[in-house]
Amino acid sequence: METKNNTRISIIVPLYNEERRLRHTFAALERFCVSLSSSVFEVVFVDDGSTDRSVKLVRVFIARFPHARLVGHTLNRGKGAAVRTGMLAARGKWRLFLDADMATDLAEFTKFVPFLNAGAQVCIGSRRMIGAEVLVRQPRLREAMGGAYTALANFFTGALVSDFTCGFKCFSAEAAVEIFSRSVIARWSYDAEILFLAHRLGYTIHEVPVVWKNDGATRVRLWKDTPRAFFDLFYIRARSLLGWYRSMQQQ
Repeated sequence: METKNNTRISIIVPLYNEERRLRHTFAALERFCVSLSSSVFEVVFVDDGSTDRSVKLVRVFIARFPHARLVGHTLNRGKGAAVRTGMLAARGKWRLFLDADMATDLAEFTKFVPFLNAGAQVCIGSRRMIGAEVLVRQPRLREAMGGAYTALANFFTGALVSDFTCGFKCFSAEAAVEIFSRSVIARWSYDAEILFLAHRLGYTIHEVPVVWKNDGATRVRLWKDTPRAFFDLFYIRARSLLGWYRSMQQQ
């Protein structure tokens, strides 16, 4: 089903103090969008309370790139909250979010298209499937912690995916509204929550191997943020058991 404004693809880019990355972000968006009809895509930047020049730079970009727009939060609420805001503000039939660092290049979206055309409603990039390629790896300790997190997240959510935290995920308009209208986690385990909701709402999660490279300028503080991410997994499970995810259908 087409949306009223005929937008097929919404590209959602959450931002928080990304001033130093944005030149690369803009260039990547322009390269990808040049091959698309101007009537079928939009770029939705979601500012999450940036205090640097991010908003100013985005507005300059929008002035020459009319299919982009800016939404956001006055105060920082967390990446999960920014993704939620973008997904619910988007107009596209397909809604893709990705990180501003372009760790997964937008060209990888072409790997999703056959699944989406066949009716898939949730497609996610994976760095751990056969066929994936990691050009720049994370430090070994962070990779090990990521593996442990994936195992525990699968245990608590039942989603059974190989990679929860790759920041390259696409949803149909229907799935985006169903999932993100129910999500509440604003920060570390928002990926796990949205895949938990997708699974519990009956959506098949299609994993696609992607090319990915680590950006060393991460804001993740391993020893501080990891415990919160693990705690959020318990929170997701507790909310489910208490029936706090409103109107959620059980499989």
